[in-house]
Amino acid sequence: MKEINVTGQKRSDLGKKASRIARKEGLVPCNLYGEAKGENGLPQAVSFVVPMTDLRKVVYTPHVYVVNLNIDGEEHKAIMKELQFHPTTDALMHIDFYEVTEDKPIVIGIPVKLNGLAQGVRDGGRMNLSIRKINVKAPYKNIPEVLDIDVTNLTIGKSIKVGQLSFEGLEMATSKEVVVCSIKATRKSNAAAQAAEEA
Repeated sequence: MKEINVTGQKRSDLGKKASRIARKEGLVPCNLYGEAKGENGLPQAVSFVVPMTDLRKVVYTPHVYVVNLNIDGEEHKAIMKELQFHPTTDALMHIDFYEVTEDKPIVIGIPVKLNGLAQGVRDGGRMNLSIRKINVKAPYKNIPEVLDIDVTNLTIGKSIKVGQLSFEGLEMATSKEVVVCSIKATRKSNAAAQAAEEA
């Protein structure tokens, strides 16, 4: 997985008013959840802010990053788990980060990349990509940047499901029955099939 550096500052005032002020100053309120637990046994969060300019590369990208967080000099490795956007302006409002370690498995969505020219497309069909990411479970060091799927032998009317895929060192967290991609018939492919039958 790609890595990226992000620097933040701890927050002392956690109210809504303080969050609004932070956003006006171009800062995004964030929480980091790790191994630490509070008195109630729930994960204890470190609250901090990061300049929006530092987050653009992490948020507005198809890539999945491990984020090297520096919060007031403390180093953490984390992944983004939840992002909140404003319902009307789409402005980034909040991010939850989850701390990762080299040996602890994480569940994360990885982009799908279809490789090869499918037989069904050569026959006039249309490739339909149903999901852009598949959830996998593994220590972050084992997780690739993309999941390469060979579609060369896929024919018209056929599909590839998550359960048909396997990648070394990865456990699939998305349901096995979920269709990743399929090839739909088109007028062109139907006409070609009819012509072949008549011939």
